[in-house]
Amino acid sequence: MAAAFAIGTETLKSSYFILLLIPSKNGYGEGANSLPYRLPKRSRRVALFEGAIAGALFGTAAIFIRFLAGVSIFSIAFWRLIIASVVLFVTILASKGSFNWGLLRGDFRRISVLGILLGLHFVLFVSSVLDTTIINATVLVNTTPIWSMFVSSLIFKLKPSRLAVLGIALSFLGVFVITYGDASARIWTVQLKGDLEAVLAAVVEAFYLNYGRETRQKMSLLPLMLTIYIFSAVTVLIIGSVTSSTFAFPLEPNLLLVLIGLGVLPTAMAHSFYFSSLSNLKSFETATMALLEPIGATLLGILIFAQFPNPIFVVGAALVLTGIITVAMRE
Repeated sequence: MAAAFAIGTETLKSSYFILLLIPSKNGYGEGANSLPYRLPKRSRRVALFEGAIAGALFGTAAIFIRFLAGVSIFSIAFWRLIIASVVLFVTILASKGSFNWGLLRGDFRRISVLGILLGLHFVLFVSSVLDTTIINATVLVNTTPIWSMFVSSLIFKLKPSRLAVLGIALSFLGVFVITYGDASARIWTVQLKGDLEAVLAAVVEAFYLNYGRETRQKMSLLPLMLTIYIFSAVTVLIIGSVTSSTFAFPLEPNLLLVLIGLGVLPTAMAHSFYFSSLSNLKSFETATMALLEPIGATLLGILIFAQFPNPIFVVGAALVLTGIITVAMRE
């Protein structure tokens, strides 16, 4: 648990200030005179950096959750969203930004749908982890770039370039190589219900990214994400209540610090950067950046738990990184 204290303490020291340092001129916290909101000019390079940071931070989630053994999964999902909401609320107040309630009310239906989709994604992924192996759930939920490419092409008429298709395929192959290196015949036992839930979680996230791309163009990031997180938390609460799940808040100092870290790094920061990258990236490009997650989680596992992956991990990581670089390139 000493490592848990270190993670939580470092999170409290650094992540709040990182969020505060994001400049308002980039659309993260505009003042009261920013209505109607116009997304400032931002380069594709900035969006790619945001997506990469999000993917790397997503890798911390598994580390934090490992320290939360004994806490119900619905409690983890609900309270990480509440903590993320509090972080964004305090950040907006501290930076003297505007909550832009006028814009939020004007696009209330779309924002509520985004919140519900994100909440469903959390619930479906949590359920898949319970009903199938963690490896199956992780691999299948990382099919989001594929589903996002289909959704954006068929529904939103955003055609991927040949380089994007190649990059997604390479990254997707890399994830499977990483997973294969840690798998055994016994682990790969198929449990259809959990596998289906993981695929549905990926599909829901694909719709979330595609549906949210237009919204990101019109609104300041932090007020928008705050509202989405609140709707997501309510969605998790409703589904959990229907299924008679518990939402106990852990009061032990060790668990509390870890839960705060989970709410700040992979939730408040990572998901906000993830959504922000939609300003200059197509949905499937943003989803591809998240494939850095298994690499980040593995590297953290080495540093914290001294768990070294199989040599084949290097091959898979190289494929993922090559795919991401390919997606970042233009025709």
